[in-house]
Amino acid sequence: MRVKVQDVMTPEAVSVNGGVPFKDVAEVLIAHGVSAVPVVDGEGHVLGVVSEADLLVREEFKEQYYGEGYQPPLRARLRRRLSKGGARGEERAHGDTAAGLMTAPAVTVRSHASVAAAMRLMAAHGVKRLPVVDEEGCLMGIVSRSDLLKVFLRSDADIAREVREDILGHSLWAATSDVQAAAEQGVVTLTGTMERRSYAQIAVCMTERVNGVVGVVDHITWKVNDIPVWKGR
Repeated sequence: MRVKVQDVMTPEAVSVNGGVPFKDVAEVLIAHGVSAVPVVDGEGHVLGVVSEADLLVREEFKEQYYGEGYQPPLRARLRRRLSKGGARGEERAHGDTAAGLMTAPAVTVRSHASVAAAMRLMAAHGVKRLPVVDEEGCLMGIVSRSDLLKVFLRSDADIAREVREDILGHSLWAATSDVQAAAEQGVVTLTGTMERRSYAQIAVCMTERVNGVVGVVDHITWKVNDIPVWKGR
């Protein structure tokens, strides 16, 4: 079974509307112990996301807007110097509400997306949390990096059972009764015999796609090598 975002997300996640003041946004983050919160309109459409980093922009630009004597923390000064979004950062330094502080458009994910797809989105955009939206872009929940990593905490017994029952036990594409599966620390070892080499490769590929599997050891033998050697290789 492929785990989807809807299986691990937090439903009815906290959100704020665009008019919420800076101080109240900070209090929401602290009260709920989160690093970011979606900004939604009156119908629940996700407009953007306000994160701790967005709130810190105001601190970074205090020197420019509140007097030459102010020196922000070294970390903030370095972040400003290395940042590629200086103009947008200065705009947000003036922001007094969630709408003025948020990063938009928000990086979102659909509830039916796979956990792997959500992980790729987080990695590509450098975020730790994704608002989960429906087909109209309305907030359904939040999925965090820790939520996605839960799929890798499955027990070896659970992983091996899924491989045996869902891949080997109900196979319509090949006879798999002579193939066994065992798991240890998320690594699945496949042993036994299949009719064709291509069938063995399919079994390995399907096992690799099981949530919680970190590797597959292929010890399947085959009777017929139906995969031709590529000429010139």
